[in-house]
Amino acid sequence: MQRRTFLGLLLTGSASLGLSGCGYRLRGLDTPGPAISELAISGSDSDFAGMVQERLESGDTHVHAHAALVLNLGDEEFRERPLGVQDTGPREMEMSLRVPFSVQRRSDGAYRLPQQSLEVVTRFTVSDDNLLAQEEIREEAQQELRRDATRRLLDRLRSLE
Repeated sequence: MQRRTFLGLLLTGSASLGLSGCGYRLRGLDTPGPAISELAISGSDSDFAGMVQERLESGDTHVHAHAALVLNLGDEEFRERPLGVQDTGPREMEMSLRVPFSVQRRSDGAYRLPQQSLEVVTRFTVSDDNLLAQEEIREEAQQELRRDATRRLLDRLRSLE
């Protein structure tokens, strides 16, 4: 049994070294954002919009009001629902974030990406025993949803390259 384990680890390690030696990389790890040179952000002034702007600017996209492409962002819509039927004790909750968006050209108003929605979901557990931590857990879930939605939005913006 130990010999099989050793041989399995040896094969896995050599395969990893072989793939890394030939330049294999996981898709999306090296690119921080889309290769759009400039973009304007219009719509709600939310935490999500701020996070998107920050990620775009870190990816060398110049965000300003007079850019040729406009990213229209709708309002964040959080929904929360319980996943179980228990009234006491730890409860598993599901929170979702839905954000509508579109991308259009400023010159003629044509949509490069028509109106669509991003929706991301996460689960977390809350307990009546620790009421003070419930709000903190909800805020962490909201931040996680914003990060996931930002990543997905940037993936969709890559199609505009």
